[in-house]
Amino acid sequence: MKHTINERGVLEIGGVDVSTLARQYGTPLYVYDVGRIRDNARAFVETFEREGITAQVAYASKAFSSVAMVQVAKQEKLSLDVVSEGELHTALEAGFPPEKIHMHGNNKSRNELEMAVKAGIGCVVVDNFHEIEVLKDILEEKDTSMDVLLRVTPGIEAHTHDYILTGQEDSKFGFDLTSGQADAAFVSLQNVNRLTVKGLHCHIGSQIFETSGFLMATRKLFDIMDEWKRNHGFVADVLNLGGGFGIRYTDEDDPLSLDEYATSLVKEVKHQSSFRNYPLPEIWIEPGRAIVGDAGLTLYEAGSIKDIDGVRTYLSVDGGMTDNIRPALYDAKYDIVAAERMNEEEEKTYSIAGKCCESGDMLIWDADLPMIRPGDLLAVFSTGAYGYSMANNYNRFPKAAVAFVENKTHQLAVRREAYEEVTRFDLSIE
Repeated sequence: MKHTINERGVLEIGGVDVSTLARQYGTPLYVYDVGRIRDNARAFVETFEREGITAQVAYASKAFSSVAMVQVAKQEKLSLDVVSEGELHTALEAGFPPEKIHMHGNNKSRNELEMAVKAGIGCVVVDNFHEIEVLKDILEEKDTSMDVLLRVTPGIEAHTHDYILTGQEDSKFGFDLTSGQADAAFVSLQNVNRLTVKGLHCHIGSQIFETSGFLMATRKLFDIMDEWKRNHGFVADVLNLGGGFGIRYTDEDDPLSLDEYATSLVKEVKHQSSFRNYPLPEIWIEPGRAIVGDAGLTLYEAGSIKDIDGVRTYLSVDGGMTDNIRPALYDAKYDIVAAERMNEEEEKTYSIAGKCCESGDMLIWDADLPMIRPGDLLAVFSTGAYGYSMANNYNRFPKAAVAFVENKTHQLAVRREAYEEVTRFDLSIE
């Protein structure tokens, strides 16, 4: 995230100091630097343009979905991935072009597929045999057709957390290449007039810092595409290599630049096409975290401080696993700063605790900060992906607000939940 420090030692994002944001919108508060979102999106788009290749950069909206975010994706001329009726509804509510929407999911319901067909989305990424049958039935009923990609699991194990590995053989996602599932799915679709197979899709994992896994997956997908060309005369129009491009959370992370990821993919696809004399397919990718992750931060107010002599000092904040469950779920690491005291020296190590009634509600275990006082404003960096998306009402806490900043202006993108909204679905008993 690009940030500056003003003459008062206060952190500024997009030219707006965080004190102003906290006063106006309260805390906890998600803050997005929209300029950074645009820069990240353009890094991918411009790389493909520079390489002279036809491509679609589809924002994976599961990373952060809201009407305002989808509108930014539309302004940047991205495509959009959705994985549920809710994400599709959000996209349509935001006025996103349906023909540029792709739908994912390992267990798409009939309602979701009907909604996708009715909206006229551009592509369904088919994940299993059951889905093929349901989609065929819907298309017959609606007397229409749909483009599809076949999601396959290429057997590539990315170097990442077990919970976010999706490309290996033992996965709930996609058709397995090794067992012949992908072949069987492809053959079954050849006789379905209303479904047009545009190509293949894979996704090997998330928060990946190197390109070797992507290159191996590309080669494996070209193997099967080559085989289908020889045996069935099929030539893929699209090769979707998914997302998973890593970002920096802390100094322990060393990701490539976004254009390096994209350039590496383009070079390998061009090489495989040339080597195999295979028509160059359109490349699709699906960055989510890579577009919004480092564009977001979360503001908290410091609360109680518990000093256990010789053990640790707990510093509690007014949020926690309700606005960022990733530390509890994935042992995710983050950096934190005293947002209004950026020029002061670090004097003490704190363990940053959330306020949920749960021992596991710890945001950061060891953070070096100035001497913190209750009421101080703290900022946690790189919370733009999967913070708001995975937010919850544990302990009946309302969900935090989201503010967008750009060019020294700020606006509310998602308002804070009211307590009445937390109970709005509750019913009294007689």
